[in-house]
Amino acid sequence: MQEKVITLATPVFFLLIFIELIVGLRRRRNTYRLNDAINSISLGVLSQVSGVFMQVLRIGIYGWLAAHVGWFKLPADSIWVWISGLLLYDLCYYWLHRCGHEVNILWAAHVVHHQSEDYNLSTALRQTSSGPILGWIFYVPMALLGFPVEVFAALALIDLLYQFWVHTQQIGKLGWLDRVFVTPSNHRVHHGVNDIYLDKNYGGILILWDRIFGSFIDEREQDPVVYGTRRPLRSWNPLWANVEVYKGLWLDTWRAQKLGDKLRVWIAAPGWRPADVAAKWPNAPFDIARPLYHPQLNRAAQVYCLLQFTILLLITTHFLAAQVAMSWPAGLSYATWLTAGLWTIGGLMEMRPGYIVLETLRLGATGAGVWLAKAWFGAVSLTPLMLDGIIALSLVSMLALWLIFKRLSTMHGHLSHQ
Repeated sequence: MQEKVITLATPVFFLLIFIELIVGLRRRRNTYRLNDAINSISLGVLSQVSGVFMQVLRIGIYGWLAAHVGWFKLPADSIWVWISGLLLYDLCYYWLHRCGHEVNILWAAHVVHHQSEDYNLSTALRQTSSGPILGWIFYVPMALLGFPVEVFAALALIDLLYQFWVHTQQIGKLGWLDRVFVTPSNHRVHHGVNDIYLDKNYGGILILWDRIFGSFIDEREQDPVVYGTRRPLRSWNPLWANVEVYKGLWLDTWRAQKLGDKLRVWIAAPGWRPADVAAKWPNAPFDIARPLYHPQLNRAAQVYCLLQFTILLLITTHFLAAQVAMSWPAGLSYATWLTAGLWTIGGLMEMRPGYIVLETLRLGATGAGVWLAKAWFGAVSLTPLMLDGIIALSLVSMLALWLIFKRLSTMHGHLSHQ
């Protein structure tokens, strides 16, 4: 259900993003960069694609617990079940969100949402692909109390959709709303790396939880929010964005001498490292005045990346609709193809020459694959006109790729910190 609703809501998301961009330009306070926005939306796409294969974690476990372990069987047609369920869901989300900032293994998943050094509505779409692995644990109380799985799934969607609008710098403080609900002002604070704002304002819909549990702070005019993370990602690679912190935790675990430290690495607060590991492999000091990560692309390269990303975005809507009737191998290969496209576009935006070859291989494999199979990942039989159109698009894209990015083949490029 979530994939279907998100797909239907996507045009609204992009309309609001466009409106925010226009408002920012008119106010001369534009908060968008093309590369960062593509990266954020790519991570949202990747989250939706991977979510198809994690339904058993997102919904399946909850449904089993509610049916077999739940203490009560609450009616799905009661307004009080929905109201109390929304309050309880938001409270559970608060603790998931808070622990996502206070426990390393949970931060490794949640960090994706905070990596952007910009803050706009595209940041709201920047979601983790690994969050469902442990996130379900925090909603077990709802299952035990007997909230029906269909109510839980709908409330999860409501909570998620609400949080979209708060990711903007174009809306100021909202008076009494700021004291009760999560608003743009409250959530801007949450994304800040300033000392004063760090690890504050975890609420999803209600900011009251932060006030009750002591994690609330007001946005202060004298302290403008600086966005990002304390260890900047400095990459447009959506795969690396999802594994960056996990890799660091594995390395610290491998290098630590004490067994206790090897275990503590995963459950300690972000930033904690074994003393022996930190001494031998120190982290670079955090600089809040660091320049934004922004490899420069010429206009033609930006247009190429934007067009290819738009094509992938449109095709993702087909994947989300068609995967229900697809076999596992076909669905997995389709998801892999989409992921490869997002990965190569990220590499091109980093000005990395090797990705010209990888993008060429992706486009060539696309054209050759449909020519041989006469179908689109087994989900759609292609007419001769459709077949010719896909092959032509692949060939034109390859030609444009080499004409636009040919200078990079003789350059070292701008390497990300990986």
